[in-house]
Amino acid sequence: MSYPLSPALAHTTKMPFRIDVEKAEGVFIFDKNGKKYLDFISGISVSNIGHRHPHVVKAIKDQLDHYMHTMVYGEFHQDPQINLAEKLNDILPKGLDVSYFVNSGTEANEAALKLAKRYTGRHKLISFVGAYHGNTHGSMSVSFNELKKAPFRPLLPGVEFIRFNDKNELQKINEEIAGVIVEPVQGDAGVRIPDQDYLQALKKRCEEVGALLIFDEIQTGFGRTGKLFAFEHYNVVPDILTIAKGFGGGMPIGAFISSHMIMDVLTEHPALGHITTFGGHPVNCASALANIEVLEGDNWSIIKDAERKGAMIEKLLIHPEVIEIRRKGLFFAIQMKNAETVAKVVNGCKEKGLLSYWFLSNPDSFRIAPPLTVSNEEINEGCQIIRSVFDNLV
Repeated sequence: MSYPLSPALAHTTKMPFRIDVEKAEGVFIFDKNGKKYLDFISGISVSNIGHRHPHVVKAIKDQLDHYMHTMVYGEFHQDPQINLAEKLNDILPKGLDVSYFVNSGTEANEAALKLAKRYTGRHKLISFVGAYHGNTHGSMSVSFNELKKAPFRPLLPGVEFIRFNDKNELQKINEEIAGVIVEPVQGDAGVRIPDQDYLQALKKRCEEVGALLIFDEIQTGFGRTGKLFAFEHYNVVPDILTIAKGFGGGMPIGAFISSHMIMDVLTEHPALGHITTFGGHPVNCASALANIEVLEGDNWSIIKDAERKGAMIEKLLIHPEVIEIRRKGLFFAIQMKNAETVAKVVNGCKEKGLLSYWFLSNPDSFRIAPPLTVSNEEINEGCQIIRSVFDNLV
């Protein structure tokens, strides 16, 4: 059955995952009929510290008392932007020293591709089979799913896809390549985890040929995989880092981050090499800073506990109907028999008051990614719901 959200509102699908939201708090979403849903997808890895965290809400309200938008990004001295950039500088490794704030993850990736081309003077790009980097033209061009891309061609020329986690493919990265964009853990492909030394080999090959390595941490950043950033698992630092989703504490913000030397090329020939009106919005920057402050509290304990919680969920979800569980921290793909079974699970969980979701490019798996703040009791409650749906599949 198809039912519209509103005739005045543009739709993304004929079958929306409709919930009439009244309120969200912590790990729960409430609809207008009073039904409570345990949110095990976090708005697709956005609400890493839960919904409406009080520290984030306070930061937003405090900033609203001062100012909202005043000028296009980069022209005025605005403390929320500066404070956030300095915080990122403190928590990121050397070489990721300069942050440029934008509106979303796809814009961060668009800008990162531009930066790689501008810095190297080259135009060809490498991405990976299974990749997802966003839905605007450039980001779509380096995403793999042809079903989603075909109606919008022509897209960016000069993009080649190589197999993820296959060292034999790295020789295709040559002196013509401006940048290589990769998710350290592939998300939409169904949580595909590389071998421990693969990203190191990828970084070495990029250095050999002078290509810039771009890590897309839009889904994996801010504790989702049990580290602040997924690249920390692999002891590799990219030339450019892109972030969004879990960055903003529930508010829309992204960033691309690099070194002073690389980032400086956007300031001349031409000036305004990347420009954004609402990027670095002061309210969103205040929210993002508060989000990081929550994560780093008590020596980053929320993030450090993500692996334990993930292992707990994985153990509880072992079931005869499950083909495979792929996981990094609290980032899950649960492989089922087929897409029909996945639909039964996702819809069955929704009926019982738990939110899971699909992967666009891996229809035989469903995703769970609960807030990092989920409690042991909420984990048990959620897994009992999921298991009850599994039991009814038989």
